[in-house]
Amino acid sequence: MIGPSLKVTPARRRADRESILMCVHTTPCPDATSDARDLAAAVSSHPEQGWSLLCNGVVLFDDDGELLPDGQAVDTHHEWRTAGLVSA
Repeated sequence: MIGPSLKVTPARRRADRESILMCVHTTPCPDATSDARDLAAAVSSHPEQGWSLLCNGVVLFDDDGELLPDGQAVDTHHEWRTAGLVSA
């Protein structure tokens, strides 16, 4: 069920076509061009297939890869470190 703040009206559809506005949260999620884009809220999650769609249009894959709304692929870009595994 769509809540009152997410109701789609003809005016909203026109505005969406003019400027793609996917995130309608009270505190907006990071834009797809931001370095923090993968912190956006998931609107659709498919863990059995290994991906989630974020509200900013980014498809986030379980292997840390990303597909941006413009079709650009982003490889794994995070460094995961565990204190016991990092040697000085």
